[in-house]
Amino acid sequence: MSDDYKGNSGDGVRELVIPDAQGGQRLDQALAALLPEFSRNRIQNWIRARKIAVDDAWGTTRMKVSGGEAVRVEIEPDPDATPDAPEAIPLNVVFEDPVLLVIDKPVGLVVHPGSGNPRGTLLNALLHRVPQSAELPRAGIVHRLDKDTSGLLVVAKTLQAHTDLVRQLQARTVKREYLALVYGEVDHAGTVDEPLARDPHNRTRRTVHSMGKLAVTHYDVVERFPGVTLLRCRLETGRTHQIRVHMQHIGHPLVGEQVYSASRRSHLKIPFPRQALHAERLGLIHPVTRESMQWECPLPPDFASLLAALRDDTDWGK
Repeated sequence: MSDDYKGNSGDGVRELVIPDAQGGQRLDQALAALLPEFSRNRIQNWIRARKIAVDDAWGTTRMKVSGGEAVRVEIEPDPDATPDAPEAIPLNVVFEDPVLLVIDKPVGLVVHPGSGNPRGTLLNALLHRVPQSAELPRAGIVHRLDKDTSGLLVVAKTLQAHTDLVRQLQARTVKREYLALVYGEVDHAGTVDEPLARDPHNRTRRTVHSMGKLAVTHYDVVERFPGVTLLRCRLETGRTHQIRVHMQHIGHPLVGEQVYSASRRSHLKIPFPRQALHAERLGLIHPVTRESMQWECPLPPDFASLLAALRDDTDWGK
């Protein structure tokens, strides 16, 4: 390290090694992948402010990494961030120990505060239930579910657990399986391997694009009904709206889908007020004990009732 380096140690410092697979990337690109909780713009600002050191020198915004470099990052608070308020929102806790919290997220609960949803989110609930989560990136949330998607979601309660879970997600060792009711009668299991990017015409949507990020969804047929099929989807990657976009792309949009609906060719319209998607199973390696763990949660009442009606051969097409 250069003589003028005087970074402080503590909880605000991350030390990591650039994987060989990221050799040839710019420093900010590599770190954005290793620290997904921070935007590339923030990482670039830290580089300019000499908050990021690579081996024995300060990083630069133009430098490229080869793989194997030791990197030290001083985490600076986001100057534009506003404190989120703890709120006593009840949570359906499936599992909890000193480092992990697994919840069954209900339909309608937003994960992160944002435009139109400044309060009443999972993050606000976590700040109340786990006060120390205020010191963690995004209060320990390492992945998300859409507002109208129900099911399992894991949250870290310590920085060590957060870092480990992020790495597991990057290594694709976290197992996530969803039940999805889609239009059309799907014949057999399959895989959708199509990259996803922001829709250039609507930044809240995602679309299949050759220049997008790798996205892979595996699916199996669980149950068939006239005009619709219940699928089990397994995520190999975890892009925003991945299952919803991939199912639309192969001509089988989700029942209840409003954003990625493409069922004009079908006369069948099932009156369901949200996308029929439920995160049923979650599996991971415990960050401390290294035990392989898995959880499963039942369908919420609205989804279960819909399937019961279909099994009773209700004529949804009229």
